[in-house]
Amino acid sequence: MIKSIILGLAIAGTALVACTGTGNKSLDGNNNSNDIKTISQTDNSTESKLSVTDVEKSVSIKGIVSAYLKLKNAFTEDNSDAAAKAGKAIETALNNFDKTNITADQKKKFEDIEVDAKEHAEHIGKNNGNIAHQREHFELLSKDIYDLVKDFGPGQALYKDFCPMYNNGKGAFWLSETKEIKNPYFGKSMPSCGTIKEEIK
Repeated sequence: MIKSIILGLAIAGTALVACTGTGNKSLDGNNNSNDIKTISQTDNSTESKLSVTDVEKSVSIKGIVSAYLKLKNAFTEDNSDAAAKAGKAIETALNNFDKTNITADQKKKFEDIEVDAKEHAEHIGKNNGNIAHQREHFELLSKDIYDLVKDFGPGQALYKDFCPMYNNGKGAFWLSETKEIKNPYFGKSMPSCGTIKEEIK
């Protein structure tokens, strides 16, 4: 009788272990416990990647780029008044740039560019009526904005265009939001002078 009880308990124990081992199996026989671990690990790594991407995306220079493009478009129309307003708008956009979500390295890069860019934007804003002088500063400002979009991302598709004839044949580049060449250095006198050198995304 005692042997029968012991044998019964042993069989029940074996059945219990077998149930525990297969309890997580799905109808197709796959072990879901491993799948759950894999999914959990995948989810965690994805969350980690997303958080980094979200931080990067929070660094937006769209306001600065938008003001710069207004300036460029003003020069294509030979409009010194609109250029002066856009120059002031660039100063404001640079002042309003949110540095709270950027790294120390990004902050240093931005501040190095900011000082120079503000100076050129200020000259453009204060020299209404002297479009030649404004364009001289636009050439230098374009270099600053280019460095900015390369460091922080453009926030939109941009094209780096080059005019070979400006500045006594030394040439100069500018950034544009369209593939169509509209030259800001010569405006209406030579609107299509230039070529696309780079697409920035």
